[in-house]
Amino acid sequence: MSRLYNRAYEILKTEVDKCAQEDLVGEVGKNIVMRRLDKLLSQPGEPLTEAELNDTIKDQFPNFSNTVIKKAAKANQPPGIWSQIAWIPAALVGVVGIVWVANLPYPMIRKPVSKIAPIILLPSYINMDYNYREAIANVEQADQLVNKATSAADIDLGAEKVTQAQTHLDSLPVWFLGYYPQRYCSLFSCSWKFTYDEFERARKQIGRMEAVVFQEKNALTLLSEAETKIETIKQQYPETEDKKKAIVEWQAAIDKLEQIPPTTFAGKTVKPKLVATKRDFQKEVGLVQDNRRSYVIIEAAKKFGMQAAIASQNSPHPEQKWQLVATLWEQAIKQLQKVSIDNPSYLEAQGKLAEYQVNFAKAKMRLQEEKESTKAFKQAKDLIADLQKYAVGENVNRGLVGSKLQGIINQLENVKPGTTNYEEAQELWQFAKDKQKNL
Repeated sequence: MSRLYNRAYEILKTEVDKCAQEDLVGEVGKNIVMRRLDKLLSQPGEPLTEAELNDTIKDQFPNFSNTVIKKAAKANQPPGIWSQIAWIPAALVGVVGIVWVANLPYPMIRKPVSKIAPIILLPSYINMDYNYREAIANVEQADQLVNKATSAADIDLGAEKVTQAQTHLDSLPVWFLGYYPQRYCSLFSCSWKFTYDEFERARKQIGRMEAVVFQEKNALTLLSEAETKIETIKQQYPETEDKKKAIVEWQAAIDKLEQIPPTTFAGKTVKPKLVATKRDFQKEVGLVQDNRRSYVIIEAAKKFGMQAAIASQNSPHPEQKWQLVATLWEQAIKQLQKVSIDNPSYLEAQGKLAEYQVNFAKAKMRLQEEKESTKAFKQAKDLIADLQKYAVGENVNRGLVGSKLQGIINQLENVKPGTTNYEEAQELWQFAKDKQKNL
């Protein structure tokens, strides 16, 4: 005879499915209740009463239908005690058969036997005492392991202890609480101090711990998935091309860590790790932002440099043009100087900076040469104009003219190649040389 029959089981299962969709406990409560009902299907003992069915379910689903419980209790009736034991072979009817029958979990058999020959009930008393002790021990161990866990292994071991405690509690039929085995306990010093209220508290405690274990394991799974994802992204991040996508996935994994309930072992474990994880994330995101900023700066500098290079083509150029070229190179240099030493693009920026500083120096040199050549050419032309005063008439002072011509030649030689006045200066220089020879 089992404590729960299939017909009652199906009635309860239908209502549990319905409640799981409406109640906040949801799937967690459903899993706990259905495990209990499954165990009761195969557990021998007195059929569950309406009160026992109520206690089995309502700690998880307080709004469970009383009508359904009554219907299940009514359906949870054995076909009759004698029909269940009528199959015992005649060969077993004897001492062994009598002991076996007497120890069946039926008060109607046990009560008269306990008054006449209580020693016959010794096997069941030993079994009850064993299950009682194991139930209490496992409840205490489970409470310590689950509610004061120091590692994931504690959670796993605590889950095992919860299952074992539930198994031993299920092996203690509620009716035995009213049949304290006085003679057995006087002989074997059993420690039974179990009342119905204590039995119920133990069951409810196990029920709560089942829910806690379920939540703890979910939290540990969430922690493991998030940490694995973050570690994978960190390793692949430097080589990945789509850093924007990687950052989004990284942030999603961090959000998953923050969703872990803080009261769970996983939540307490992840709290200090979360600070370091966020710091690493912010550091990498900051580097990406710096990279983008440095890219913009370097591109802007290149544009200034390109304009400077274009402006310097097809020389010679007047002073104003070389001034413009120098200014453009200077602007390009100022842009590159904005890239800080801790930026990943610093070396690239320094390479361009060295190149642009050389070009800037060349532009300033060309500007200076143009200024000096223009000044020298102007002075040479002024000397040529002054020479005309002495180079006319019959009484030409050849020594003075020669001196003036040498001064003109000297000034023209100060006009540098590649300047705007160089070609004209060369023509005047040749003219002055010829004049000097004809004196």
